[in-house]
Amino acid sequence: MYYFGGRSDIFYWILVLVSLALGGLAQLYIRSSYKKWSRVSSGIQGTGADVARRMLDDEGAQEVGIAHIEGELTDNYDPRSNMLHLSDANFNESSVASIAVACHEAGHAVQTARGFWPARLRSALVPVVNLASAAWIYVFIAGVWLNIAGAAQIAILLYAATVLFQIVTLPVEIDASRRGLAYLSKHVPSTFNKAGARQVLVAAALTYVAAALVSALQLLYLISNSRNRD
Repeated sequence: MYYFGGRSDIFYWILVLVSLALGGLAQLYIRSSYKKWSRVSSGIQGTGADVARRMLDDEGAQEVGIAHIEGELTDNYDPRSNMLHLSDANFNESSVASIAVACHEAGHAVQTARGFWPARLRSALVPVVNLASAAWIYVFIAGVWLNIAGAAQIAILLYAATVLFQIVTLPVEIDASRRGLAYLSKHVPSTFNKAGARQVLVAAALTYVAAALVSALQLLYLISNSRNRD
């Protein structure tokens, strides 16, 4: 987060506190939920990688590969390489949490295979957002220090692109969880704890909601700050 006004600005400190609270609570919830359900066996034959493979094959994404990636909750699907990466526990274990996360990531691959348009939009925005997220702060600072007319507005537009990306990400993540849970509802034993899987995925979704909200608040602050300088 960045700030360019006087330290007495109440809105700035409110933004800091809200950002810390939302980010901290979201991370605490996902980690506590994941830890809780990683201790509960899914009762399914096979690991997270095995179930993800079955889901990909059943849902028309047979060409997607699955690979192990180091770390905890580092799971991701890369549409460029068409590879699904599962972290240590989710690749090798068969807990409720592992199965839920694996099927969520498989849900992203199914989105690509079926041309889910919000996922396509997010992928198209990636190069633009990478540039915008790296450049906006430098443009803003240059505008302030060198008194360049319009620089602050350009910086705000660049930052707005990153906010748009996070907003677009929300339906993509929610839909991936929906696909994963729908698959589990149809293809796993009735003894599988679907409520536990849902809790893990809801907790994960809340981290994206928190990030989008914080970014939107930051954007509003930058806009307000820019107007006050005019």
